[in-house]
Amino acid sequence: MAQHPRKVVLLDLDGTLTKSDGGIIASVVKTFEALGRPVPDDVELHRFIGPAIIESLQRNHVPEDELDRAVDIYRSYYADKAVFDDPNEPGNKVPGRLVNVVFPGIREQLTKLREDGYYLALASCKPEYQCVPICEHFHLTELLDGIYGASKDNTRLDKDQVIRYCFDKIGFDTEAGDKAVMIGDRYTDIDGARACGLDTIGCRWGYAPAGEMEEHGVYEIIETTDQLEDAVNRYFASH
Repeated sequence: MAQHPRKVVLLDLDGTLTKSDGGIIASVVKTFEALGRPVPDDVELHRFIGPAIIESLQRNHVPEDELDRAVDIYRSYYADKAVFDDPNEPGNKVPGRLVNVVFPGIREQLTKLREDGYYLALASCKPEYQCVPICEHFHLTELLDGIYGASKDNTRLDKDQVIRYCFDKIGFDTEAGDKAVMIGDRYTDIDGARACGLDTIGCRWGYAPAGEMEEHGVYEIIETTDQLEDAVNRYFASH
C-alpha cells in the first residue's frame, strides 16, 4: 500500500544523470554506415541524445521501410556489440551504453534527495531493458526507488507515456496529495512533463542547444549538479 502524500522526483538519464553522448553518437554513426546513408554532421548527431531513436532517425530522413532495421542496428551496437573504447577502463571494449560516465556530484545529490524523503524515479525514453543494466553498471540502481523506460516494441515511446507508466506502477495519486517534478535537459522532458501536468527543472550540464529549454517553457534551470537538491526542495516548498 503506497504511502500518501508522496513527493516524486522524476529523473531523465542521458544528459541528466550520465554523460552518454560518446556511446550514443558512436552507435548512430555505425547505424548510418550500415544503412549506406550519409552520416549526419556533428550538430545533428548531438540531437540524437534525448529523443527516442526512431524519432531522430525519422528526422534524418531514414525511410519508413528502413526504420525497423535501423533501430535494430542501433540497438545492437548500443546494447550488445563490445566494439567501443571504455572511458572508465582504458583498453577495454564495451557496447555503446557503457561509453558513459556519471556526472560528478550526481550520486551525492541523489543520496541527499533520498535522505530528504523523496521518491526518486528514473523516467527515460531509452528502452527500460537498456536503462536497468546501465543503472546497475554505474551503481545508480541503489540510489533510485524505481527505473521506468520506454518499451522495446515502441508502444511506450514518448516521455509523457513513460511518466504515465511510472505513475501507474507506483500508484501516484494527486487526490491523495501526491506531487511530482521532472528533472531533465531536453525539450522531450519539458514537453512530456507538461503533457502530464508537471513542471521541469532543467539541467544546463546536459545536451540542450542554446535556448531550447527556455523556448519549451522550463520552470527553472540549474547550472551545476550541486544545485539539484536545493532546486527540488525549493520547488516542493512552493507547490
